[in-house]
Amino acid sequence: MKQLSTHQLITLFASLEGGWDVRLPVRLPDGTRAMGKLSDAPPALLGGPLPSKPTAAFFPQEEQVFMASEGEIRPSPTPERPLLVAGFTARDLECLRFIDRFFATAPRDDLYFRCRETALVAAVTGWCGPAGSFMKMAQGGCDLELVRDQDEWLLLSYTEKGMSVTRGVPHRHDEGRLERLRQLSTTATGADELLLRSAAALLRDDLIPDSFWREIGDRCILCTGCNLVCPTCSCFGIRDWRSAAQTQRSRIWDSCQLEGFMREAGGHNPLGSEALRSRRRIHHKLAADLLRWGEISCFLCGRCDAACPTGIGIVSVMKEMVSRYGKTTTYMTQEGVSTVDRSSRIR
Repeated sequence: MKQLSTHQLITLFASLEGGWDVRLPVRLPDGTRAMGKLSDAPPALLGGPLPSKPTAAFFPQEEQVFMASEGEIRPSPTPERPLLVAGFTARDLECLRFIDRFFATAPRDDLYFRCRETALVAAVTGWCGPAGSFMKMAQGGCDLELVRDQDEWLLLSYTEKGMSVTRGVPHRHDEGRLERLRQLSTTATGADELLLRSAAALLRDDLIPDSFWREIGDRCILCTGCNLVCPTCSCFGIRDWRSAAQTQRSRIWDSCQLEGFMREAGGHNPLGSEALRSRRRIHHKLAADLLRWGEISCFLCGRCDAACPTGIGIVSVMKEMVSRYGKTTTYMTQEGVSTVDRSSRIR
């Protein structure tokens, strides 16, 4: 274990800029926090998860694929320096693990891994959450973990890359202090995990009626904020810009909330209503990905709920689903209405 003050930690980041493209949370002039460079704005490691998706470091909103001119295709240039990205929470690392797995599945996304494979990922945990609250330790899943405790930062390296950037920092033996933080992490459980499992079970059992999705769809204003901030959203479209001299192909994030997301060339749209698109967004995360990948692709980071202006982020929708349909289900039978207790079926 190594230990630094905040000033020493920022000095360490600054010293690494010669060999790394260092990105970390910074404080913008309007008071908000975003991922940026030390030259952009003052560092702001405290405050909890960033509002924007941290996986955008490797899958940016717009990215050049290639340039073509005079019959020659030139791939986008390789970055001069590898990325060092600090600011991931423990939940963010779960999102990163999932999207790594997604992009690694054949056909492998070489554009994504061109930056991802050489990058150093640093988590920020401990007493650094909103209003100084405790944030669960990652204890792996990254190259380097920065754990805040008592106005100091404990540096834990998990890979050779993590050790390489902290070699000049002296060791400090204080295992009791580290164990206390680990114990806090063990007891720091989220209240939404049971909600997540319950909502996923309702979707798997197809127990949410169409009328519910019409209500949710009526509240959607197509701002696409939910997709813009979700760390596990991976859909993109392709755009070509052509001039007299060359053509540039880029990929840009797409949103499943937009009307044209699945519209076919012949005009048919299997997601032609806001109700269907809203259902698809939630079902995809909680049920479809569970079938395909063996795990739910919502990791309860809370960003879509914070971004949605009409209150239909995924946690808010799950609460409505479970509140209405989670304990009992009403069926129409020949004899009338039959209500069945589902409590034991929620898993």
